[in-house]
Amino acid sequence: MLTRRDLALGAGALTIAACTQTQNKAEAAETKTMTELSNTDWANMSEREWQEQLTDMEFRVLRKEGTERPFSSPLNDNKAEGTYVCAGCQLPLFTSDMKFDSGTGWPSFFTVIEGNVGEKVDRKLFVARTEYHCKRCGGHQGHVFKDGPQPTGLRYCNNGVALDFIES
Repeated sequence: MLTRRDLALGAGALTIAACTQTQNKAEAAETKTMTELSNTDWANMSEREWQEQLTDMEFRVLRKEGTERPFSSPLNDNKAEGTYVCAGCQLPLFTSDMKFDSGTGWPSFFTVIEGNVGEKVDRKLFVARTEYHCKRCGGHQGHVFKDGPQPTGLRYCNNGVALDFIES
């Protein structure tokens, strides 16, 4: 019979595992030099190589075009100045002055760093949407909508787990 104690111990173990995986990713990122990042053949990395580099949730979003739960990313409420980079390859995608609070539960931006984002049509929900991805590694970031603020009128609705933030 499953007891509350068993459930609490299991939840604790899952939390420790998740924290360890995130810490290991951070440590691995610190050891990669800019030369290693620029010399990586991002387009030809195997699924196994991506799984070794990313957390489970990052892999699901970046490589399998998944979506994280709204309001689950600390980056949604981030107000610090800096640069938002792809969690897969560290390519700069947005700056903090491009960010706005859309109220949707995902980090949102009204424009992108030119040349660093690609787009394609996504018909998974039976309606055509514009999906965007990191131009260097192809990692799925989110979808762009035409309900954002001026000057562009666009809302790049991004999965927070697909981004890392570098404070300036």
